[in-house]
Amino acid sequence: MPQLDVNTFVPQLVWLVIVFGYLYVLMSRVALPRVATVLEERRDRIADDLDQAGQFKRQTDEAIEAYEKALAEARSKAHEIAQATRDALHEETERQRLAIEARLAEKIAEAEKQIAATRDAALQNVRAVAVDVADAIVAQLLGEADRAAAESAVNTELS
Repeated sequence: MPQLDVNTFVPQLVWLVIVFGYLYVLMSRVALPRVATVLEERRDRIADDLDQAGQFKRQTDEAIEAYEKALAEARSKAHEIAQATRDALHEETERQRLAIEARLAEKIAEAEKQIAATRDAALQNVRAVAVDVADAIVAQLLGEADRAAAESAVNTELS
């Protein structure tokens, strides 16, 4: 094999140094700067994406905070409106209840007057009937009746 021939070692080493020197210069001047540029662009793009993601996260957090604040305000306002409505309905119901109670009290008083008048009239009729019955019983039993005595006896018993 010619590569292992000792006589050709020196030219092989010279060509090895020349080829590797040329490859080193080519890589350091052309290929590595391109790779470095690509890596730098990639690093910058990643950094920009991370910055943009952080900005979006801050905006999202601010939007969520604003939403929660608006929701809390809406709940508070809804609670206030509901409480005001309950209070107004309670006032209206209480006013109507008092008005109905007043009307019922008037009707009860009027009914009590009518009942008392009817009772008094009935008692007068009962007295008259009782006097007539007592007078008739006495007349039938004794043959003669004293209307004044019958009225006196009935009044004594009914009083």
